[in-house]
Amino acid sequence: MYRWEITRAALAQRVFAIVRSTTYDEASATADTLLSAGVTTLEISLTTPFALEAVTTLTRELGEDAVIGAGTVLDAVSARMAVDAGARFLSSPSLDAEVIRTGHRYGVPVFPGVATPTEMVRALELGADALKVFPAADRRPSWLGEIRAALPQAPLLPAGGVSVESAPEWIAAGAVAVGLGSALSDGDRDTVAKRASALLARLAEAASGDPVPESALEFYEY
Repeated sequence: MYRWEITRAALAQRVFAIVRSTTYDEASATADTLLSAGVTTLEISLTTPFALEAVTTLTRELGEDAVIGAGTVLDAVSARMAVDAGARFLSSPSLDAEVIRTGHRYGVPVFPGVATPTEMVRALELGADALKVFPAADRRPSWLGEIRAALPQAPLLPAGGVSVESAPEWIAAGAVAVGLGSALSDGDRDTVAKRASALLARLAEAASGDPVPESALEFYEY
């Protein structure tokens, strides 16, 4: 798949689940629960022990049924290792030109972290495939609307503090997708399944009620 195809697939549900755990087994169990709940895009944080092994296993087992990426990718070395492990996309809390170059060199989309309009413009200049607005905890969806007014070409992905309740508001404000961690994955399988199902329906409704997110995704049809 081309980079733009991977990007569209990764953001199709308007949400990517962030898996960050203290053990490999816990991360695997969380990923399994989320996938069973119907979430198709997972970001495995490299702060998780043996995260690359988890990426390899999930990518091999799921094939095209899910999009598995690597998160907390901070430098070119870890970017290359993630690509070699099979990561379909790279995500970071920061903006690093070498991470973007490394991912693109091997046809992998990169979602760097940005916090200001200056960083957003710089990330676009470097060719970022989408911009991870991080952390979003101290921001409101209305702030994203103001950013979108000035930078309508910027595909924004709020993460870090986004809740199940606020996620549809971010989409309605113009985000192409949102990133959720424990807010989505905490609880037993039935709880997560119900939460995920309700969230996906609300995100789809929020997107259909506002043409901005869909027009932003059209950025990838080149």
